Amino acid sequence: MTKSTVDRMLAGFKSFKAMYYEQRPERVEDLVNMGQKPEVLLIACSDSRVDPAILTNAEPGEMFVIRNVANLVPPYEPDENYHGTSSAIEFAVRDLKVKDIVILGHSACGGMAALVEHGEAGKVPDRDFIGEWVSIAKCCLHHGPDVDKVSRHSIRNSLQNLMSFPFIKERVEAGDLNLHGWWYGMKEGILWRFDAEQDKFIKGEE
Repeated sequence: MTKSTVDRMLAGFKSFKAMYYEQRPERVEDLVNMGQKPEVLLIACSDSRVDPAILTNAEPGEMFVIRNVANLVPPYEPDENYHGTSSAIEFAVRDLKVKDIVILGHSACGGMAALVEHGEAGKVPDRDFIGEWVSIAKCCLHHGPDVDKVSRHSIRNSLQNLMSFPFIKERVEAGDLNLHGWWYGMKEGILWRFDAEQDKFIKGEE
């Protein structure tokens, strides 16, 4: 009988427990007793193919991760509405005092595809929440219909939106916080990073 995905996930947890609780218990004890002290906030897409911990081979406790549709950062808008992404950003910066923020986008992004497909037709996706959410990046549509190109420009837009948060702008200008834009090409297995000085994405290993 073929195991279901859930069964394999349960088996995977057993492997995780054996690695950290049996082979490296001091790591878990430190995380439990000392609390979390991640140096990096990573904002990634919810896409099941792009798991930031797997892509970066990160250890437990190394990254504070936010995942949402199309790895978007909304502008700073404190009001009575619900702000899940913004509240997580605030906690990471003001309370955990991370030193770096990474926005991780990727090729073939469904959220960006929805934005391009419906934006060009002047419509919004037939969903209760997705259309309004991806409209955060609607300013990127003038770069053309190429989804991957729009996705990369969306990362630039999100970096700009990060700077609209006063507590981020203050720390960046003080030299205590660094912002990064990364884009993962799934087909080629290449990680690109945004170079602000050159105003373009370059291969991450360069």
